[in-house]
This record gives sequence, C-alpha cells and structure tokens, in this order.
Amino acid sequence: MKLHELSDNEGATKKRKRVGRGPGSGTGKMGGRGIKGQKSRSGVAINGYEGGQMPLYQRLPKRGFNKPNRKSYAVVNLGLIQKFIDAKKLDAKKAIDGAALVASGLVRRELDGIRVLAKGDITSKVDLQVAGASKSAIEAVEKAGGTLTVTAPKVAETTA
Repeated sequence: MKLHELSDNEGATKKRKRVGRGPGSGTGKMGGRGIKGQKSRSGVAINGYEGGQMPLYQRLPKRGFNKPNRKSYAVVNLGLIQKFIDAKKLDAKKAIDGAALVASGLVRRELDGIRVLAKGDITSKVDLQVAGASKSAIEAVEKAGGTLTVTAPKVAETTA
C-alpha cells in the first residue's frame, strides 16, 4: 500500500452543500431558505424567541432582592497593613485612618468607609480608625498592643 492509495471508508465523508448555484443543484435561487419571511433574510438571530409564547427566561420565577441603598466598603486585610508599614508607606506612630490608607495607595477610594479583616498577621502597634472591622481583626490589633476604633461610616450629605 502506498500513500496515494489511502482513502476514507465509503460514506465516512460528505460533500459540502453548495447553496445558490443554479437550478440544477437543487439549492439554487432561494438557497433552501423557503420564500420570504424573517428567516429567509440575512442577519437574523432569534435566540430566546418562542413565537408568541412567553419566553422561558420570563416564565421562571425571580429570586432575591438588591437593596438600593446598600453600603459598599473598601476591604483591607491586616497583613497588607503590616506590609505597607514595613515598606514605610504607612506610619505606625500616627493614627491610621481612611485618608492615610488612600494616600499610601493601599485603598483606591474609601467608598462608604473602610472595613478591616483579620487575614494575615500584624506585629506593629497601630492606632486604626475605620468604619468597620471584624471581631478577629480587633482582637489581633489589640493583641499586638494597638487600638482599633470603629467610627460611624460616612453618610452621603443630602441637600434638602
């Protein structure tokens, strides 16, 4: 057997349908799309359309609720605060508040306040003043000899 003698089994491959190539081909003129109508035109995508029946995504029940006035906090881990103190980007001797964290680059923006979580270790004695903190974060800071004060989150000022 030589390379030029190799071939697929009978019926293993099918010839491509060449659409719109004259009446003799069987798929000439309208190209197998029928006469008129939306689907005979080009550029039709009717995904999710069920022909007058209520679509499935509308028949399914809705769940949950998104609170329109919910607070979003910028989250900071204790390990990152320690890393920034070691890198001299934060001063452990001064009180560390939201403005200091933003100025150091640890937080991009304060949002509705900054919340401290206990991931990582803190060894420096720090005075943190933030809008929120986990219980374990408060314990970890106090264990290192520092203080963590939770202040009221800043409220958006409204003009009446």
